[in-house]
Amino acid sequence: MSTANLPGATTTAGSPRPVHRRLVLAICCLSVGVTGIDLSIVNVALPSISKDLHTSVGGLQWTVDAYSLVMACLLVLSGSMADRFGRKRVFQLGLSLFSLGSLLCGLAPGVGWLIAFRGLQAVGGSMLNPVAMSIIVSVFTDRRERARAIGVWGSVIGTTVAAGPVLGGLLVSGIDWRSVFWVNVPIGIGAILLTRRFVPESRAARGRAFDPPGQALIIVLFASVIAATIEGPRQGWADPRIVGLFVLAALALTGLLIVERRRSEPLIDLRFFRSPPFSGANTISVVMSAGLGGFLFLSTLYLQDVRHFSPLRAGLMIIPVAVGQAVASQLSGRLLASRGDRLPLVLGGALLTLGGVLLVPLTAHTESGYLLAAYAVFGLGAGLTGPPVNHTAVTGLPPDQVGVAGALAASARQFGISIGVAVTGSIVAGTGTGSLDSGHAAWAVLAGCGLVALVLGAVSTSGWAKAAAARNGERLVTAPAPESQDHLPPSPSAGPMETRKE
Repeated sequence: MSTANLPGATTTAGSPRPVHRRLVLAICCLSVGVTGIDLSIVNVALPSISKDLHTSVGGLQWTVDAYSLVMACLLVLSGSMADRFGRKRVFQLGLSLFSLGSLLCGLAPGVGWLIAFRGLQAVGGSMLNPVAMSIIVSVFTDRRERARAIGVWGSVIGTTVAAGPVLGGLLVSGIDWRSVFWVNVPIGIGAILLTRRFVPESRAARGRAFDPPGQALIIVLFASVIAATIEGPRQGWADPRIVGLFVLAALALTGLLIVERRRSEPLIDLRFFRSPPFSGANTISVVMSAGLGGFLFLSTLYLQDVRHFSPLRAGLMIIPVAVGQAVASQLSGRLLASRGDRLPLVLGGALLTLGGVLLVPLTAHTESGYLLAAYAVFGLGAGLTGPPVNHTAVTGLPPDQVGVAGALAASARQFGISIGVAVTGSIVAGTGTGSLDSGHAAWAVLAGCGLVALVLGAVSTSGWAKAAAARNGERLVTAPAPESQDHLPPSPSAGPMETRKE
């Protein structure tokens, strides 16, 4: 038996060297897993950061949101860069920037520097998630194996986001808050070396054209919304600066709708949103991620500022979320394969709603057993909802549009995390982090996010929605423009659009 025929190995075009697919999958999971952890590990360190750097709730919000906001703005652009310049090359660049940003975050002398270095981290992180997906799809050419690989990859992301607070608690209690950033550096260096040795280079035969106007408008839209939401409670909602930010967001959205329709290769193909599953999945991504981001932010403040738990104990209290999400992600993948999108989406939305409702009446003396059960329910909901969202987003779309659609869904998730932290943080900012009254309202908002996910999960997977998606997919195939080059080639039959080399 040749090496190329061994399980988990394949051979790239034009090269006899085998590509060990499972090892490539492990490298991709390791690389994006560290970015997933970073989304949540910082939350446990927030009270320590606040005391050490003397920052307010607004500063803490920006510490979290600087990362997810920059990620949301740059994910699609990073995917296009990888198509044009090579996925392995961009993936290594992303790992390098992420590791450097992590090192600098741990050395930050003040909250302003910390926020800036978090942005640098996110620039690197934006080159990891969509590019890792592209690498996986280019290596796993069999559709069944590819589906399993993507399922593993997706569950790693979801699990690491929920596991971050546990690791963060260990590091903050045992060392210092700066260690939650430094832990990324050796992992990043190891991933760079493994990528250089084992990951094959690949790129699209014709990369997507860059869309500077669309990219600029996306940045203005996302940044102005988040900035207004975070600064509103402190400046006052009627303050001219806050009103100006909302006006700027409206203008950016209007400009985006006008400009993108006229681009031959837009950053965001607005025709995708004619597909109810795509529109529904992206909205679910936003509200689900808003719920998870807000949950982690609120839980940190509640456990450490209200209950006065140590960072380690606070991290351990959130273990049920990580376990629930990991178990439910695996179950969701099986339900997705056997029953389709609807059941895991609806069931996940219902559990997210129930978890939020259970957390609304929290007091300073709520029994730990009740708290752990509520956290587990919330984690189960997040885990069930995650995997089918990606599948629903591309339902009915042509194969050569799947990559762009996936990148947009990833951007929606990152923006959702930003808006969740911004909204829940703004609710508690008015009365202080130790206030329970504002916390009740914030938890109710998260329950509302789950309810929206439930309703949209049912609507976007209905027969009507699938039929509309199929019709839209046919129009996308036959329409002469705008053209989109896929950065996630779906199968070997897409060979003319894909080049690979060692």
